[in-house]
Amino acid sequence: MLRRIGLTVLVAISALPPAAVSQEQMPVFGTTVVIPGGLRGQVYHLKRNTEALPSFEKLKSKVTVYTTSLNVPPQDFQIGFPGLTDRFEWFAIDYTGRFWIAKPGLYEFLLHSDDGARLYIDDQLIADNDGIHPPADRHASLRLAEGVHRIRVSYFQGPRTHVALVLKIAGPGEELRVFSTDEFKPPSNLEISDSLLPNR
Repeated sequence: MLRRIGLTVLVAISALPPAAVSQEQMPVFGTTVVIPGGLRGQVYHLKRNTEALPSFEKLKSKVTVYTTSLNVPPQDFQIGFPGLTDRFEWFAIDYTGRFWIAKPGLYEFLLHSDDGARLYIDDQLIADNDGIHPPADRHASLRLAEGVHRIRVSYFQGPRTHVALVLKIAGPGEELRVFSTDEFKPPSNLEISDSLLPNR
């Protein structure tokens, strides 16, 4: 039975050791098909023993993957990570995108990761969960105006044994839930341009 792990996905079979995955639980990975309005992830290979997020401008991206949400709860690294078919350790993904806020106010974010991750909103670092560590949370809050905002989530996986990356959000008076670009789309009659972005 194929297992879906919270992202828009297409199925890709990877070359795992026979003992790693059974016929009943085959890895399911993220899509390389462009998702308009979704998050775009640039995938990078890292040197063994990397202990923190790299300077991405010094690296060359290996592949680009797309998703609408980051919802990979802690799981065995041999299951794989959405979007990767040949890398289970020592990789990084730099996700970027835009989202629309209809209700201005104070927003809460929760970033959960194993290993390191950082969350940026409008180029401002608001949650730093970097480094090699077991699954851990970082909470942040930020007042957001109505309109379009930039989002960036940088993530890296070091050595085995688990992977995890979950981003949650809560607006004013709301409960935390998994962030999805599908929920934060602009009005259908509005065309987003760079001139609408803050801090430009």
